[in-house]
Amino acid sequence: MPPRPVRKDYYSILGVPKDASQEEIKKAYRRLVREWHPDRQPPERKKEAEEKFKEITEAYRVLSDPEKRRLYDTYGYVPGEGEAPPQPGRQTAEDLFFEPFFREPEFTFRDIFDSFFWRPEGRRHHRPERGADLGVEVEVSLEEASQGAEKVVEVERMEVCEECAGSGVRRGARPQVCPKCGGAGRIREVRTGFGFHFESITTCDYCAGAGMVVSDPCPACGGAGRVSARRKVKVNIPPGVEDGVQIRVPGEGHAGTYGGPPGDLYVTVRIKPHPIFERRGRDIFYTLEISFPQAALGDEVEIPTLDGKRRLRIRPGTQSGETIRLKGLGLPGLEDRRRGDMFVRIKVAVPKDLTPEQRRLIYELAKTMGIKLKGKG
Repeated sequence: MPPRPVRKDYYSILGVPKDASQEEIKKAYRRLVREWHPDRQPPERKKEAEEKFKEITEAYRVLSDPEKRRLYDTYGYVPGEGEAPPQPGRQTAEDLFFEPFFREPEFTFRDIFDSFFWRPEGRRHHRPERGADLGVEVEVSLEEASQGAEKVVEVERMEVCEECAGSGVRRGARPQVCPKCGGAGRIREVRTGFGFHFESITTCDYCAGAGMVVSDPCPACGGAGRVSARRKVKVNIPPGVEDGVQIRVPGEGHAGTYGGPPGDLYVTVRIKPHPIFERRGRDIFYTLEISFPQAALGDEVEIPTLDGKRRLRIRPGTQSGETIRLKGLGLPGLEDRRRGDMFVRIKVAVPKDLTPEQRRLIYELAKTMGIKLKGKG
């Protein structure tokens, strides 16, 4: 029995996640075809590109086929893949290139031209690209959620390199004429395959269509045009914000490339548990413990609220478990700013340790109320 082929990570080869859709897989394959086709490489990279191209095609052949993909996800390999091709003869780059297109009915000649041939709008290497978004969390107190606040979050993001202003080129360096296209930015090529004869103009991959190349990259960013940096960003927390709400801060994400706009920063609000208040939407709940005399005779006490201290009147005869509603002392809504209410739950505390005099007076009270106690007075 021949040995089982060494497992290849087809998802990593195409640069897609394991739950990628067929559309995502197709797009990734088309992008890699443009990048690695052997005939688009300089002579010194042609052999490397041929191997890479075969690997990309093999990965796409498996992941684009539902049954082969299922076998691969289950067993880690697919019989017949990663081995010598069953048909005699050596597959050329053209064979590998055209095979996936004609194998799938949804591919059209437009796909072939979009993936391989130059079109006026096809200079994609230097198209301005928007930077990626960033996400962070920020903790706020219930009081801050009620009144609103300004918080500062620290983020690590990619920023435009100040040394080269995002160009990736060392200051003072002069570009040279591209040795592959002679400064035209395009290359005329002839392709044959499956009885077709194509004469095309492709974007020069050596200079990405610019016609010029720079061999002296910026020392600060290594030619990337962006550098990693830590920054503090101010975030306005609106009154009435709830736990889990995301606040968008435009332009505070990663910097774009080739002059593209930056991404956004998304701040997820986390409200810290409060030591005495319980929040339910716009309303808050507070438990107030009072003594038996206060409950029986009534009183006026001071209680905390989100707006500071307030006086609360306790009616005579208040029972344990009763709730007093204070209108407008809850939290505002995010949209209409109408405030909810505060609910004070009464808990009558029963004394545990009584002095002899206190016990005598309570027994006297019980007698006046016609209550016969069996306890010892």
